[in-house]
Amino acid sequence: MHILTAILASVFVVSIISFIGIFSLSLREGLLERILFILIAFAAGALLGAAFLDFIPEAVEKSYGANVFGYVLFGILFFFILERFIFWRHCHDGKCDVHTFTYLNLLGDGIHNFIDGAVIAAAFLTSVPLGIVATAAIIFHEIPQEIGDFGILVYGGFSKFRALFYNFLSSLTAFVGAILTYFFSSYIENSLTFLLALAAGGFIYIATADLMPELQKEADFRKSMVQLFSLIAGILLLWVLILFFE
Repeated sequence: MHILTAILASVFVVSIISFIGIFSLSLREGLLERILFILIAFAAGALLGAAFLDFIPEAVEKSYGANVFGYVLFGILFFFILERFIFWRHCHDGKCDVHTFTYLNLLGDGIHNFIDGAVIAAAFLTSVPLGIVATAAIIFHEIPQEIGDFGILVYGGFSKFRALFYNFLSSLTAFVGAILTYFFSSYIENSLTFLLALAAGGFIYIATADLMPELQKEADFRKSMVQLFSLIAGILLLWVLILFFE
């Protein structure tokens, strides 16, 4: 059972990364609002980078002939249906205090964290050194994404404390993925391709349908250029981390 203890300890450390947004609590409200447009652009880039440079290639590698891109397309449609016909109905006449894309992001991130937990467990079941390396890779991968997730939640209408709380709740799905993989590794492994593709489709939908249209509303040229560089920075950072921890 010492392997299970190591798995759960590693997942706990990864989950704590969700509180990285706590550093924003020291920022003045006006300052946070001024940098939110940068965080949203960065988040869109990080989501696209994670989907196209990490999740989809990983899903293809594990596919064994499965139609990965069909799964990705299903993920995009699935998240569209959630936003249009399910979360939207909880608003009053289409007016919400919190934008629906915040809940979509939490759902997509929950799937992502579930996969992270499954990956950590599978790595430790192979060998302890591999588990440690996999945990380190996921930690460095999570830091930029969690910063982006926090920015999305605050921009979407969550208070900073509520954003931290819900981001942490989303991270707890990693424990579910880790525990299920530990006890049912052969069954979970076969479903990872679908989960990876589903999460990729969700991230693509959130970035392109919800976040990037918000960036288009900026009329100031200087701010638009800052957003563009932030978007590219989100993609590049994910790309560098993926290459480094390949």
